[in-house]
Amino acid sequence: MIGKDFFARSVHEVAPDLIGVMLLVGGVGGRIVEVEAYDQEDPASHGHRGRTSRNASMFGPPGHAYVYRSYGIHWCLNLVCGEDGIPEAALIRALEPTGGIAKQRRRRGVDDLRALCSGPGKLCQALGVTRDHDGLPLDRPPLRLEERDALREIVTGPRVGITRATELSWRYGLAGSKFVSRALREGSA
Repeated sequence: MIGKDFFARSVHEVAPDLIGVMLLVGGVGGRIVEVEAYDQEDPASHGHRGRTSRNASMFGPPGHAYVYRSYGIHWCLNLVCGEDGIPEAALIRALEPTGGIAKQRRRRGVDDLRALCSGPGKLCQALGVTRDHDGLPLDRPPLRLEERDALREIVTGPRVGITRATELSWRYGLAGSKFVSRALREGSA
């Protein structure tokens, strides 16, 4: 199981290391195949302009969840990294579903395995992640992260769905995965 020490590093080190890690919420989840990095200097980051009630968990200690609602519709799960008080987090964009697939299908209302977790909002719906998970430690139930079983080929590309700092290649994905939200073809990490 992955503990807090794993996250007590720069998000730019943690984010690519998350590719291939198993993420489970109450035993439901899968292998992480896509993440995005956000740090305190990044104008696209929620923490860039300072602490608010919405982003307070992002400023907390590493190894905790930061969950927020995107566009007032979808929950998004981030894993807090770096140092306590400095807002850095990795947005979990996509999983390859492996555990609790029947439950994921019920929650999402779709049968297509690829459609279950191929985007941050879809992923949270499939795993049952809500604001109630905000601030929870990543090394205690209901959240669990298990180390990847092998090194993976990782590709990078620009982040998705933002309007600032779009030139940064801070999106990391598993090379060749059909479960990523959008194809990554720019370069290798």
